[in-house]
Amino acid sequence: MMTAKMAASLVEHGEDAFRKLFKFYKRRNPPPDFSEVINFSKPCNDKIFTCELNSTPISEEDVSKAGLRPVKDWKAFGLHGYPGFIFISDPFLPGSQQYWVKQCLKIYPQKPNVCNLDMHMSSVETENIWERSIDVIRRKGCGKREPKTLLEKLRWVTLGYHYDWNSKTYSPDHYTPFPKELQSLSHKVAAACGFPGFNAEAGILNYYRSDSSLGIHVDESELDHTRPLLSFSFGQTSVFLLGGTKREDCPTAMFMHSGDIMVMSGPSRLLYHAVPCIVPAPAGNVLPPCLGQRLEAKAQDDDIIQSVSEEDWEVCSWYLQTSRVNVTVRQVLGSSQDFPSTQASHLSTDSCEKSEEETQKNKKRKSGYERDT
Repeated sequence: MMTAKMAASLVEHGEDAFRKLFKFYKRRNPPPDFSEVINFSKPCNDKIFTCELNSTPISEEDVSKAGLRPVKDWKAFGLHGYPGFIFISDPFLPGSQQYWVKQCLKIYPQKPNVCNLDMHMSSVETENIWERSIDVIRRKGCGKREPKTLLEKLRWVTLGYHYDWNSKTYSPDHYTPFPKELQSLSHKVAAACGFPGFNAEAGILNYYRSDSSLGIHVDESELDHTRPLLSFSFGQTSVFLLGGTKREDCPTAMFMHSGDIMVMSGPSRLLYHAVPCIVPAPAGNVLPPCLGQRLEAKAQDDDIIQSVSEEDWEVCSWYLQTSRVNVTVRQVLGSSQDFPSTQASHLSTDSCEKSEEETQKNKKRKSGYERDT
C-alpha cells in the first residue's frame, strides 16, 4: 500500500508535493492510507508540542457562557516548524456543540447573510433555507427517497463583511451585522491565544458533503494580517493539509474532529492549506459521540448557549451523518484602519469544491463552489 510519504516523494514533473498529497488523500479507490495523519486527540507525534494558553483575561464563567471549558483545561498544541499555529482539541462543554451546529444550519444561512444559492436563485427562493428543507429531510430520515433540499445544496455562507463575487473584494458597502454570539466565542478563543483585541468582522461557513474538498489556497485578503484566522469544525472528521509560504511546499496532514479549533497567526497566518477529504464515519457510529451529548445544566437567560429542541436536532443530526461544517472567522481591518479608496482587497473565497463533477468547473466557480487546486 502506498503511504503519504511515498506519494510525496513521487513528484511528477510540473506537479508539486502539496498537490500530490492533496490528490493522494482525495482519492476514493483505493481509499487513502491515513496512518501518517496527525491525530491531536492522541498526541503521540514528534512534531507536536504542548502550548500554554493565557487564561488570565477570561473568567471561567465567561467562557462557560459560550459553551467552553475553563481555559486551563483546554488541550492546546503546536507543530514544530509552524510558529503561530495553535490546535485546540475540542474545548467545548458537553452538549454545547449542538447549539453551534444549529446556528450554522438554521440561523446563519438566513438573510441578510449571503450564500452560494444566491448566485443562481432569487432572494425569495433562498429566504428561509431551513424551513424550506426540514419537512423533506424528516421524510428522508424515515427512508423515503426525495430530491435534494436547499440545505443539502448549501456550500457556503458569508457573515459580516461580504464580498463581490465578480471583483472579489471586501467593501464597506457590503456589510451586515456580524452575529454577536459568534463574535463573543471568537473573542474568547483569540484572547486565550494571546490576541485579546481580536475583532470578528467577517466569517465564511463551508458546508462539506461526503465528496467535498477545499482546494489549496492562502487567506491573504484581509487588510490586517497581524490578527489570527480562527477555524471551528463541527460534524464529520476531515483531513487538513498545512503547507508553507510557497504553494509547492510539502504539507503536514492532520485530522480535524468535531469541536476542534485551529488558530493561524504570526508566521502561520499566510501559509497555504487545504482540505482534501471528509473521512468516512466508522461503521455503526454515524455521529461523533460529542455531538450526542446534551447540556448538563439548564441554560441561564444570559448564556449564549441555549438548549436545542429535539425537533431541530433531529434535522441537524441527520445532516451531519454525512457532512461537516467549518466556520472561519477573520478580522478584516486593523485598529484605526480604513478601506483603501479602491475598496479592494482580493479575497480567498473559502468555498467547497465538489469532487465528482469536473465537467461543471466553470459553472461552479461562478457560484463559488470551487477553488483552483
